[in-house]
Amino acid sequence: MKILILNGCIRGEASRTLKLLETFLQEMKKHLPEDCTLTQLNLSELPLRPLVGSFFEEREQLLAENNRNHPRFDYAHQFAQADRIILAAPFWDLSIPAIVKIYIENISLDGITFGCNETGMYGLCKAKDMLFFTARGGIYHDGPMEQGARYLEALCNMFGIDNFRCIAAEGMDFFPEQEPTIMERAIKEAKEAGANYFYKA
Repeated sequence: MKILILNGCIRGEASRTLKLLETFLQEMKKHLPEDCTLTQLNLSELPLRPLVGSFFEEREQLLAENNRNHPRFDYAHQFAQADRIILAAPFWDLSIPAIVKIYIENISLDGITFGCNETGMYGLCKAKDMLFFTARGGIYHDGPMEQGARYLEALCNMFGIDNFRCIAAEGMDFFPEQEPTIMERAIKEAKEAGANYFYKA
């Protein structure tokens, strides 16, 4: 089993989202099967580029030539071949940080992570679930302004990833006096998710 862990926590060690991810991983690794491999990417440290100018034109030419084994598509193949995906990114400008969007832009490739036919788009990814960790300063999960988890869940549908789960801590900036309680509750949920990650009810 291949598990791909994507760290989009742009505040680094000061990130509340990162605390949730680290709590989950610490617990999950206690139950790690022998045949399981973990690959963790810090998206802020990758040589990612937005699709503009010659970089975009090169991609279009490679796709036109059906050259999907070019090294610039390695991240897309890695994503498509993962059995399970874990992503951590804060709520940022009503969605997710730009570095996460640029990563997604680089892995969203017809013929690798999704396909198209006369009936529309269909997923090509091997993963059956994505677990998403996030922290939101306000309370947005029930309203239309939350476009981070919603966007990722829609992408999962596009990629053929059947199950999406979000573990969030929110409201810490609206109610700073409640931050310890809010974080404690989310950390508990992350820990429980780590303990049960390899088990089905």
